[in-house]
Amino acid sequence: MAAKAAEQKQQAAPADDTLYLVDGSGFIFRAYHAIRVMNRSDGTPTNAVFGFCNMLIKLKADLNAERIAVVFDAGRKTFRNDIYKEYKANRPDPPEDLIPQFALVREATRAYGVPAVEAQNYEADDLIASYARAAAAKGIKVRIVSSDKDLMQLIREGVEMFDPMKAVPVGEAEVMEKFGVTPDKVIDVQSLAGDSTDNIPGVPGIGVKTAAELINQYGTLENLLKKAAEIKQPKRREALIEYAEQARLSKKLVTLDDRSPLPLPIEALQVEKDHRDRLVAFLQAQEFRSILARMGVSGETAPSHVHLMEAGGGDTPLAEAGAPDAAKLAAVKRNYELVRDRAALERWVAQARAQGFVAIDTETNSLTACTAKLVGVSLALAPGRACYVPVAHVDPSAPEDVSGGFDFASAAGTMLPGQIPLADLAAALKPLCADDAVLKIGHNLKYDMQVLGQHGIAFNAIDDTMLLSYVLAAGAHGHGMDELVQLHFGHKMVSFTDVAGSGKKQVTFDRVPLEQAADYAAEDADYTLRLWHFLKPQIAQQHMARVYERIERPLAAVVADMESAGILLDRAVLSGLSEDFAKRLAVLERAIHKLAGHEFNVGSPKQLGDVLFDEMGLPGSGKGKNGAWSTSVDVLEPLADQHEIVARVLDWRGLAKLKSTYTDSLPAQIDAKTGRVHTSFSLVGAATGRLSSTDPNLQNIPIRTDDGRAIRRAFVAADGHMLLSVDYSQIELRLAAEAANVKALIEAFHEGTDIHALTASQVFGIPLAKMTPDRRRAAKAINFGIIYGISGFGLAKQVGTTPGEANEFIKQYLNRFHELRDWLEMTKDFARKHGYVETLFGRRVHVPGINDKNGMRRAFGERQAINAPLQGSAADIIKRAMIRIPPALMAAKLGARMLLQVHDELLFEVPAGELEETTALVRKVMEEAPRPAVTLRVPIVAEAGSARNWAEAH
Repeated sequence: MAAKAAEQKQQAAPADDTLYLVDGSGFIFRAYHAIRVMNRSDGTPTNAVFGFCNMLIKLKADLNAERIAVVFDAGRKTFRNDIYKEYKANRPDPPEDLIPQFALVREATRAYGVPAVEAQNYEADDLIASYARAAAAKGIKVRIVSSDKDLMQLIREGVEMFDPMKAVPVGEAEVMEKFGVTPDKVIDVQSLAGDSTDNIPGVPGIGVKTAAELINQYGTLENLLKKAAEIKQPKRREALIEYAEQARLSKKLVTLDDRSPLPLPIEALQVEKDHRDRLVAFLQAQEFRSILARMGVSGETAPSHVHLMEAGGGDTPLAEAGAPDAAKLAAVKRNYELVRDRAALERWVAQARAQGFVAIDTETNSLTACTAKLVGVSLALAPGRACYVPVAHVDPSAPEDVSGGFDFASAAGTMLPGQIPLADLAAALKPLCADDAVLKIGHNLKYDMQVLGQHGIAFNAIDDTMLLSYVLAAGAHGHGMDELVQLHFGHKMVSFTDVAGSGKKQVTFDRVPLEQAADYAAEDADYTLRLWHFLKPQIAQQHMARVYERIERPLAAVVADMESAGILLDRAVLSGLSEDFAKRLAVLERAIHKLAGHEFNVGSPKQLGDVLFDEMGLPGSGKGKNGAWSTSVDVLEPLADQHEIVARVLDWRGLAKLKSTYTDSLPAQIDAKTGRVHTSFSLVGAATGRLSSTDPNLQNIPIRTDDGRAIRRAFVAADGHMLLSVDYSQIELRLAAEAANVKALIEAFHEGTDIHALTASQVFGIPLAKMTPDRRRAAKAINFGIIYGISGFGLAKQVGTTPGEANEFIKQYLNRFHELRDWLEMTKDFARKHGYVETLFGRRVHVPGINDKNGMRRAFGERQAINAPLQGSAADIIKRAMIRIPPALMAAKLGARMLLQVHDELLFEVPAGELEETTALVRKVMEEAPRPAVTLRVPIVAEAGSARNWAEAH
């Protein structure tokens, strides 16, 4: 429809006689970074080509031009390198998977009937300048389509610019705003200010603002240099005198050569009329089915031998690309800048827009995103090239902020000088972060999105190096910045204690001096970008794009919103529970003291060990290096049946933990601004893909105990709302039946049979009508335990039988469900050979201990190998549901908010009048989450409950 509408628009409107000169090189890099990883079935990467085609389609439709050309850079070396060897020396080589696409982009241009123009030894900007001069001489109006500030020098009567990213014309007013001078003086300003992106030296100490002031005063660069001795400011005068020749050299570098040769005559810069057949053939060769469909053409192509990322993706097969050499990235020297004025900030932002990607990192005074004060932002444009933009560093001698918030207005008197106003930072970053054509790269970007979100800055088009590492190496190592940089580059990052101190003398980051803060913060952005250059190509190389692009990357924003939503607590319920727990703890403590024969500190592991093992003679596991007995849970639990005191101690510990972790601590964690508790979900906390909750941990509140349910009653809905809990029924057991293709279990799930009773019937040979609770309980323990590698000893303890009899139960179970037994062995063998296992969606979970010489570690690795594909597949499914639910709610105009994810459960706050419709929608999305990537033989069932509090909803 869009293509047809564009065609009708072209037929209806008269063609524009203006010559449009399109900056093709700028479009290529924007397309490359804006489009997800993809390639043809033969392995050729095509993401930049696909993005470029879409840009060209839109451009042709919008311009309705007859005279047009796309102008490209022919190579890295030009005549400017003969003038100055270091010209553009800082620019990194293009990504390896972009290189083969340069020729295809030119082919795409010609396939669309548009001339593709380039010339050796000249930049695209030079050719644009020459065509602009030649066209103007013939009386032809020229419009330059580019975001490149270097082309602003060409603006004059008959020659204008159009920024395609902002969709706005660029004229003399915009040039004045950007450079502070008219277009004819842009060259002189650039000659003084230089350009770190292109390695143009300029005059040290003179930025755009100062340069504009000088040029407006003296007229031209040459006149300024002649009269430099008259300048009153000493530093400025000395710099201009000392670096006069450097300024003149810079002017040669920034001046576009409008006498460069024209590869095609002006008359040849015309849209070719009959190009449709060539275009269709090109699109079919590239396998661009979606573009062909918009043209009304069948997307028949050579058969694809590569599994598509997801059905319906059409143009998104997996890519193959090599990763840059880590040693080369590590060897790049650092060049950091402390940005102190808006002009410098805008220069960095403009360069980010020009190249299409930027690494970004925030500095705050807290690790809790929803309460953190923004102190500054760091940016990186290339390995080794980064800056820090401070906004809220205060005088270290100023009184500490203890309010839990930060008032920029009241703190103004204590602010250190030489910082960017917060409003200016937000104004510069807001359009950059929202720009789909500029990729924002971060490490744990979820945190930065939340912090900047408080200032109205929203993110589109992101990459997260923490998530890249996680997808590539879950379970193999940690994914923190410091660890990854040390692992891949052998570099030790500046630590927080290096700049903020340690212990009682440690200060918050807003009290760190600016210069020290700049080195610390800029390094974070710098190495984030280095990690991205190293890790991102490996996603395609290891065929992990489906997991990263379809699950992990889009989930970051969803979880950020979920954390920001938070959940309401009933303080009165918690207070009552805390009092009740205190009384019960006192009763337990008296009972323990009576059994011990004297009072002691039950909470002291040393005193407890002395009582249990020295005084009472219970069998212990030996003393540690500190001379104290171990009283860990795994030591005490086997002794609980031997002496009542151990059972009472375990009861006391469990209750004490609930009291300290929840009933006492949760009220203090309620945010003063929102009145809610905001947990933090780690996206990389579990190797299997599960989210983990901290500060506070809301995933570990017991669900099967009365005390745990009592705590959950304190989690409530807002007035006029209900809490909706939707969780997957027996998801991991269903996935085990799916993975092993256990036909009896799959059939039972389809029929809705009591799966545990059926299992007991088949394993123990008991008719369903005569099933005993004990046998069903044993079957249930095996059903769930088998996917965790349960042992005979563990099963015996759960069902109250001997280890020998429990082992016989497991043997009978595996003999009956031989498919599952075979799958367990096959999975362990795969892990031994490859060092990892895979989920149904292709996620890899590394199992480092699977081949360990130590028997205990090896056995643990085998249990991991069995469980990880099932728990990981369940995690993938609920993550896919989480990504789809918010847009589904929005499309249905429903006001529910997702608040928590607890393993297989999602918790929502729903307007009471929308409960029924929301429940149906959420269940449908959750049950359909595996499709279309995976079609399961076993049904996935989501069960729902609702109430005013969490306990009654689940």
